[in-house]
Amino acid sequence: MTPPGSDSGADWPTPLSRRRTEPLELLAVEDLPEEAVPAFEAALQTVCVSVALFRDEPSDTWRVEGVREAGQGDDELTGALALAAAVAGIAPPALQAGPIEAEGWLARTVQGFPEAPIGRRFLVRPTHLPNPVTPGRIVLRLDAGLAFGSGEHASTQGCLRALEGMAHRRPRRLLDLGTGSAILAIAAAKLLRRPVLATDIEPWSVRVAADNATLNGVQRLVAARLADGWKGPEIRRRRYDLVFANILARPLCAMARDLAAHLAPGGTAILAGLLGTQARMVLAAHRRQGLRLERRIDVGPWTTLVLRRGPR
Repeated sequence: MTPPGSDSGADWPTPLSRRRTEPLELLAVEDLPEEAVPAFEAALQTVCVSVALFRDEPSDTWRVEGVREAGQGDDELTGALALAAAVAGIAPPALQAGPIEAEGWLARTVQGFPEAPIGRRFLVRPTHLPNPVTPGRIVLRLDAGLAFGSGEHASTQGCLRALEGMAHRRPRRLLDLGTGSAILAIAAAKLLRRPVLATDIEPWSVRVAADNATLNGVQRLVAARLADGWKGPEIRRRRYDLVFANILARPLCAMARDLAAHLAPGGTAILAGLLGTQARMVLAAHRRQGLRLERRIDVGPWTTLVLRRGPR
């Protein structure tokens, strides 16, 4: 594999929107009250490559949609939906499922994806909008798509706000674990001007991440690679000064030991994808590995944890 920051001519896997070996399936849960949305969003994320939210203004209810390869993770999804209903305190809603073409779903999500300032430094701007110079903002150009991370989700916003506080530290070795769209890797590359290794377990996410890095002019800084968590040899052979892991609470807990082992002395980990009610569990798992809480950022019901490893 090529080290991060290099200009490799590697052959990238085919994106999901162009694959035809596995049919796509649209899952949807509708008529949800606003307070139930985070739980059902997390439930669909257990099996879907991307999730979108739509509000019905007349009824003030929400529809949560996700796209997956047909039939993938049925047993896992059933349990996740039951848990979401219990957490939200509502009766389990009906799950709608049907075949869909990737391009049709992407067009629908793009319509509801506006320009969004995040924190003090960043601005997420979809590609269908004009791109004027915006003083004082680092512009991140990308669209809602089949790889998670359009900037609208509260966990992504929390990570970007946490990243703002890292500029003065100038971390040298950066990893975005479970990169999705690579929004965090791109933001870090633009803010810090450092190479970032961006990894994901899904081939289409790796391709989308590489395409988005090129779109944002940081293809020489962001190296998108296929890897399963911490198992990849390119990931394991170095320690990092800054690690992003915007995943889900239980995988974060399971990977706490590996994270601590690969975080450099004085290094920082930005963890997200967890509800506020799960923060104590995630924090406890990492404290057992010697990490300490430096900052907690809450955006709605979602929480971002900024953890630090002490010096040697």
